Amino acid sequence: VQLQASGGGLVQAGGSLRLSCAASGSIFSISNMAWYRQALGKQRELVAGITSDGSTNYADSVKGRFTISRDNAKNTVYLQMNNVKPEDTAVYYCNAAGVFELRVGIYWGQGTQVTVSS
Repeated sequence: VQLQASGGGLVQAGGSLRLSCAASGSIFSISNMAWYRQALGKQRELVAGITSDGSTNYADSVKGRFTISRDNAKNTVYLQMNNVKPEDTAVYYCNAAGVFELRVGIYWGQGTQVTVSS
């Protein structure tokens, strides 16, 4: 099972960026998908999560600016980042929890760097 994240890059403050993360391999079902981020010298934190039926939750710091969505047919989760701020600079990781290779498990993507310039 692999999670491939993409879409990171350099963006100016106030701009937008869209991250994608596609899961592939022996997937029976995915329940929750999420985006985390880790800034330099800080702990990894939850940015946003989404359940299989579309319920979402967000960190307070990104509410109203970021939107998480998913395409269940493609086993893909997205993070639309609008009005980004320098403090959003971090490596962003996707995460998927479900039944993989006939076992319950959690998988992580490799991370994609997002850098916001002021």
